[in-house]
Amino acid sequence: MADTSLAGRRVLAIVTNYGVEQDELVVPVGQLRESGAEVHVAAVSPDEIRTLVGDKDPGETVRPDLTLADVDPTSYDLLLIPGGTLNADTLRLQDEALEIVRSFTRGRRPIAAICHGPWVLVEAGVVESRTLTSYASLRTDIRNAGGTWVDEPVISDNAADWVLVTSRTPDDLGPFVREAKAALTAGTH
Repeated sequence: MADTSLAGRRVLAIVTNYGVEQDELVVPVGQLRESGAEVHVAAVSPDEIRTLVGDKDPGETVRPDLTLADVDPTSYDLLLIPGGTLNADTLRLQDEALEIVRSFTRGRRPIAAICHGPWVLVEAGVVESRTLTSYASLRTDIRNAGGTWVDEPVISDNAADWVLVTSRTPDDLGPFVREAKAALTAGTH
């Protein structure tokens, strides 16, 4: 029997249509859905999402539920930003993605970003005075944006009255999903 502790909670995952790290999208989405959350995947276009494994090998294709332009961020309880170098680098250039991030921070709703996903947070200007982790190559970008980077499997920071959950790599998916679920169930959304 599925754990229904997340019943009634809505999660939005934002990605590009090419280059998202397969497990950083598929695993959290699957586990959140199994726990009862309603999860929507928004991509740049309505075309299929081509995931990659290790930034190079073809992975699963995923059909997006909607496009970034069609998202009403205020109707979601948690924002999920998977990594993948190509995905995150392209996503941070999408004005719609940046506005979705800013909407979540203004509304003090949790954000969970893994691997290269925090690049989008840096570009949106929301990491100042926050402690987070990521793929190691982002540490200078995070520090230059006013954040504190640490090398830990998962960080859950609620210093600005909204929870920011970050992790380093697909190897950290267990703790990442656990903390994302905790952020989703904490407080009233």
